[in-house]
Amino acid sequence: MKSKKIFTILLMVFLVSCGLEPIPTSAVVVDNFFNNDEEIEAGIFNIYHSLQGSNPLEGDGGFNNPHLGIQIEYQMGEVLSDNARTKSGSPQGFDFEIFNVLPQTLAVTTYYRSMYRIIFNANVVLENLQNASEENAPLFEAEARFLRAYAYFNLVRYYGDVPLVDRTIGPEETEIAFTRVDQDLIYDFILDDLNFALNSGLDISSRNRASRGAIQTILAKVHLTLGNYLDAQVLLESVIASEVYSLEDNFLDIFYNESNNETVFGIAFDDTQVSDSQGFSAEFLDAVGRGTGTNYATDELVAAFNDIGGVRGQFSYREDPGNPGKYQTVKFLPIIDENVGVTSAPANPRIAGNDWIVTRYADVLLMHVEAILAGGQETSSIDAITSFNAVRERAGTAEPITEVTKQMLMDERRVELAFENHRFLDLKRFGVAQEVLSAFSAANNHDFQAYELLLPIPSAEISISQGILTQNPGYPN
Repeated sequence: MKSKKIFTILLMVFLVSCGLEPIPTSAVVVDNFFNNDEEIEAGIFNIYHSLQGSNPLEGDGGFNNPHLGIQIEYQMGEVLSDNARTKSGSPQGFDFEIFNVLPQTLAVTTYYRSMYRIIFNANVVLENLQNASEENAPLFEAEARFLRAYAYFNLVRYYGDVPLVDRTIGPEETEIAFTRVDQDLIYDFILDDLNFALNSGLDISSRNRASRGAIQTILAKVHLTLGNYLDAQVLLESVIASEVYSLEDNFLDIFYNESNNETVFGIAFDDTQVSDSQGFSAEFLDAVGRGTGTNYATDELVAAFNDIGGVRGQFSYREDPGNPGKYQTVKFLPIIDENVGVTSAPANPRIAGNDWIVTRYADVLLMHVEAILAGGQETSSIDAITSFNAVRERAGTAEPITEVTKQMLMDERRVELAFENHRFLDLKRFGVAQEVLSAFSAANNHDFQAYELLLPIPSAEISISQGILTQNPGYPN
């Protein structure tokens, strides 16, 4: 596995919300740094490191660690849906599996604080661009604003109204740090950041940093979320027409031939040192890593794969060798053989180097179909059918069709992108989350309630806000 080290710098003593004083995450001043392009680019790398998240090992806090970044995202993206479960009530995700997420749930706090850490690091860079060269300043700004927008996009989709912090702030500015802003204004802010980044002159070459293709793809998903279907279609057709991206012939290569032609934006990890490695892939296994088996496939997902998965099933899940009838995720496993099986665990399976793919070309093609559907129930557009069948042909499931329906598209996204943290947000974006999750919950003796389409605001944050930060409806403080 290639080493793609993202260098980390010590920019600050990071103050987390866990003490007696209400000190906002963004209330830190960084002096004597960001004096030139080299130091500013180091600051850019630090934003990526925040997105990458720390990889806590035994003895350093585990899921209490406040900066796990995207390493914790599978719990809300997959386990909080009809796609995934824990093996047998693993503490890493069980609250999400049974729809009993509380303001005290560790992952709720970890993810919230991780996203604001990204935002803080982006704001620090943005406030020091006067020291950048005239040539590089707009490119640095574009990259920082793209990453800030992505963090806010995650926050607003999972938590709803959230505080809008568009600059570094002082300890006394608690109103800014803790006042929730209407999500429409958050989306306006996201669109402004992404549109600036899109027009900045960034090229389309990178797979693990901001690029024109990554910006267009994330911006298109924002527009789909807002119902701006024509805007999304134009962006996605630009990505397709660029011919920079293509579907990998072998589905397995998407995840083990890193920075491949299908990757639009991925988060790089490295298996040579802990600071740049990841541990989430090991948590997907039984008794390997921090957990004891989580992000297992539900019976309903296995049935979907049996129905329309084609070749993708064998590269997405496997029956747990020690627990017949239970199915482990095999995407992103730390060691793999030709049969998609773990041959032997590394000395420390938490130190894995598999990149995390935020979005890839198959997602682009399926979003293109979604944009053409434009909220409708079906389309006979030849462009939609072409994009839809391209994904299915790779899976070996294509057949002659004269239309694509909304249900067909949701089903296809489910099996193509399983375990890649799309399912919960897809259900919300398609407007079927309450219906689907209610039926799934009833069939599995869980207790889903409509208010759980938003995560709770962390109780620790509410506590230190001294009454400023409010809770989402349905949850206790």
